[in-house]
Amino acid sequence: MKITLEDIKKARKELQQYLAPSPMLFNSWLSESLGCEIYLKLENMQPIGSFKIRGATYKISRLSASQRKRGVIAASAGNHAQGVAWGARQLGASALIVMPTGAPIVKLQNTKALGAEVVLRGENYDQAYAIAREIAEKTNRVFVHAFEDEAVIAGQGTAGLEILEQLPDVDFVVGSVGGGGLMAGISTAIKVLKPKVQLVGCQSSGASSMIQSIRTGKAVKLESSHTFADGIAVIQASEKLRKILSSQIDHWVEVDEEAIAASILTLLEKAKILSEGAGAVAFAALEQLKTKIRGKKVVLIISGGNIDVNLLSRIIDLGLIRSGRRLRVNVLLSDRPGSLANLTRLIAKQGANILQAIHDRSEPFTKIDQTDVALTLETRGPDHSAAVIKALKTKVLRLELVH
Repeated sequence: MKITLEDIKKARKELQQYLAPSPMLFNSWLSESLGCEIYLKLENMQPIGSFKIRGATYKISRLSASQRKRGVIAASAGNHAQGVAWGARQLGASALIVMPTGAPIVKLQNTKALGAEVVLRGENYDQAYAIAREIAEKTNRVFVHAFEDEAVIAGQGTAGLEILEQLPDVDFVVGSVGGGGLMAGISTAIKVLKPKVQLVGCQSSGASSMIQSIRTGKAVKLESSHTFADGIAVIQASEKLRKILSSQIDHWVEVDEEAIAASILTLLEKAKILSEGAGAVAFAALEQLKTKIRGKKVVLIISGGNIDVNLLSRIIDLGLIRSGRRLRVNVLLSDRPGSLANLTRLIAKQGANILQAIHDRSEPFTKIDQTDVALTLETRGPDHSAAVIKALKTKVLRLELVH
């Protein structure tokens, strides 16, 4: 597999009929906090809310009339599904998408709304992929791979051309890696035109198949993935993509789930940007890159913004805990009249807000003259949380911090 700058330029010429360049915005708050210039490349503003629209649409545009008549098929956890559905609708082809049974509801609904037929099969992307391949052979539909396809990679690479036009003197480009198509395309374009630009690939530590492949020098298959960033939850790394990325990506960063959740919250509050987990990984990685990016111009690719509202609520909760603004503690009190009232007055005096209090006398290891109270508190940050904990410890029999 070989993708060239000319391939990406051809893709750009074709896609200009269907897509406008995604915006890039400078963010002063993020820049000041990290000591560099942060620019957000907003692929979440694409018509389907993801960069996947680029590669899928370009791939389908290159099909012959007879191939389009046969229809297309793809496997996806959601964003590629929407990209294929959108491109197929634009170019007059029918689309069949195989999605894992646990695919986010918002992505499932959006894919159907774009006119695609959806089949829910398999527990993850890799299982859905195997099933989609079987269906493709039986139905003669054209398979549109999410990343292991030269046309798809060339389409994703058009974002790299836009980055260099929007910020010619960029120093770092940071993006998430699932299968690797996005960063393979972008790095191909940038390394030819501006070879000194540093490219950073990021993955969740719970689904780091490509990073492990880069380290070992061969494609790795994980036993399972453990990440809510479904867009990059790829178990089986591609050897073809590994070869491309190993020569073009300068730095690799793994981030944990709490860091991703905190990044979604920060982007929402400080940049007014709604990002899904895969889109926020790039920002989460900056903590590990602080010394390298200080004083530099850094582009973060916000690769997608399709996130289920119920999941977002849980992520915000996780992010508040990570940022020290939500505190969960279990305390043991003497079971006397006024004990709970004294506890709440103490919390109020410390300036914390009680979001939830569960008073429970029935714990099996609690003595008859004691009671447990589970508290969820809203605080101003880590220092305030520490002060609240210190005050509570002076008045309760026991305090347990819940992470």
